[in-house]
Amino acid sequence: MTTRGQGASVHVRAPGKINVYLEVGALLDDGYHEVATAYQAVSLYEDIYASASEEFTVEVTGSADLDGVPTDDRNLAIRAAKLLATTTGYTGGVHLRIEKHVPVAGGMGGGSADAAAALVACDALWGTGLSSHRLHELAARLGADVPFALQGGTAVGTGRGDELNPALAKGRFEWVLVISPEGMSTPEVYDELDIHRERHVLDIAPALRQPLVDPNVLHALRAGDAAMLAASIRNDLQAPALGLRPDLAELLELGESSGALAGVVSGSGPTIAFLAPDIDTAIELQVVLSAAGHRALRAHGPVPGARVITESVGASS
Repeated sequence: MTTRGQGASVHVRAPGKINVYLEVGALLDDGYHEVATAYQAVSLYEDIYASASEEFTVEVTGSADLDGVPTDDRNLAIRAAKLLATTTGYTGGVHLRIEKHVPVAGGMGGGSADAAAALVACDALWGTGLSSHRLHELAARLGADVPFALQGGTAVGTGRGDELNPALAKGRFEWVLVISPEGMSTPEVYDELDIHRERHVLDIAPALRQPLVDPNVLHALRAGDAAMLAASIRNDLQAPALGLRPDLAELLELGESSGALAGVVSGSGPTIAFLAPDIDTAIELQVVLSAAGHRALRAHGPVPGARVITESVGASS
C-alpha cells in the first residue's frame, strides 16, 4: 500500500443511470424482489474530490437539490470509504467533497454514483490497489445500483440488479430528463407495486420469480436503433410511481406529444426520461418542456462508469 502525501487529492467522476428496461419479479419470502434490468449510464455526473484527512468527513455542493442529503455516516460515499478502509486495513481517513448533479431521490442512482466514485477515489488516494473484481464486490455490498455506477456503459442487471453482464450498445442515444423538485422513496414505490399486483391479481399475469430482459431491448441497443428501443422500453415501477404521483402522467403525455419516441419513469422515479430520435429533436423537446415550467436537461448515453479525472500526489509527510 502506497499512501499519498499530505495535500494529495483525487477527482473521480461517476454517471447517473437510466433503466431502459425494468421488470420486477414476484415478492420473495425475504421481502425483496429479483429484477431484470437494462441499465444505461448517461452524461449527468457526480464529481467527488477526495483529499487526505485523519477523519472521515464529507461536504456536498452542486446543482441538484441537496435537501435531505446526509453529511454524516448515513452518506453512502462515506460508507463506501469506510468499507474500503476496513477491507484493506487502512487506518487514516478522507475528506470527500461531492458535487451532485444527478437528482436526489430521482431514480437515477445518484447516491450509488457517489459510492462508486468514493471507492475509486479512495483506492487511488490510499494506494490500496484493489482489482476491478474486488471493487465490484465491495460495491455490491453498498447497494444494488453501485456496481453499475462503477462499470458504466450499458449492462443487463439481474438478481437484485447487482449481477451485471455488459451489453453491447452501438452509437449514441439522446435523452431529455425532466427533474422533479420532490423525490420519491424507492421502498414506498415497491410497496405500491405489491399492493397494485395484489389488487389486480385476477386481471394481470403473475410476476415471475426470476424475470428476464426482453431480447428486443438488447437487439435495439446492439443496433443503436432508438425507435426500436422506444418500442421495447418497460418499467414495472412506472404504474405505482404514477399512482403516487399522478402529475407525472401528464408530463409523459406532453413529452410524447412533443417529439419524444417514448417516455419512461427512471427507476423508481420521479425523474422522467424521454428518448429522442436525434440531438435536434432532443434540443426542441428540452425547449418545449422548459417552456412548460419543467426543469429539463439533455443527456446522452452510454458513457463510462466511475473513473479518475485528475490526481495530485501532494507532499510526503
